[in-house]
Amino acid sequence: MTSALLVVTEHGYWGEECTTPLTELDDAGVDVTVATPSGAAPEVDEMSVDPDEVGAETAERVLEVHENDARLNDPEPLAEQSADDYDAVVFPGGHGTVWDVNQDRHARTLLRDAVEGEAGLGVVICHAAGILAHTRGSDGSFLVEGRDVTGFPNAWEADIVDENDVMPDGRKLPYWVQDEVEAVGGNWDAELDAEASVTVDGDLVTVRGPGSSEAGAERLLEELRVEQTAAD
Repeated sequence: MTSALLVVTEHGYWGEECTTPLTELDDAGVDVTVATPSGAAPEVDEMSVDPDEVGAETAERVLEVHENDARLNDPEPLAEQSADDYDAVVFPGGHGTVWDVNQDRHARTLLRDAVEGEAGLGVVICHAAGILAHTRGSDGSFLVEGRDVTGFPNAWEADIVDENDVMPDGRKLPYWVQDEVEAVGGNWDAELDAEASVTVDGDLVTVRGPGSSEAGAERLLEELRVEQTAAD
């Protein structure tokens, strides 16, 4: 059976960027495991389940999965996972990733092994693109160097943080993911004029962020050569 690992931040994942691939993979019959850095249940970004921000339908759908999915409520510890056990390792986004997943050495190892392995895929969504700025390949070079990628763009970040990079919830954003990825040689294009942005470069799949989750999940299934089961 085709299998996938979702590596989810504990400090605020963006709802649809986690629940969309989770449910799409489920519907396609993929065996999905969820892991967090410490094995604790992840928090969902409150803005991503605010009907005024994302719409009532999306908020309700995300909360249903967040509150009731056993894998999200009792995830595996990240350090116990190996990319060799999965056909894809998926990193959902959310600002929370900048405080844990993106710098986590076990997360970086999972991404490197998924991308460099013979059969696996690494999938990075939104703010999780920051992990690319911290991940080196087995030859010591940055994994993203020379690769085409997308992710959460500076143009969007500028609309969220204040002049001191402080977010609406009072936390200071330690870095902007586009800047960090470009600094280590990634060919960044968030395709701001496009409705959705998904980029595939070898075994690395990157997804821009909110609004691209569905397209990203569909492309992942294509790369896995898995057909999604039609909804009843």
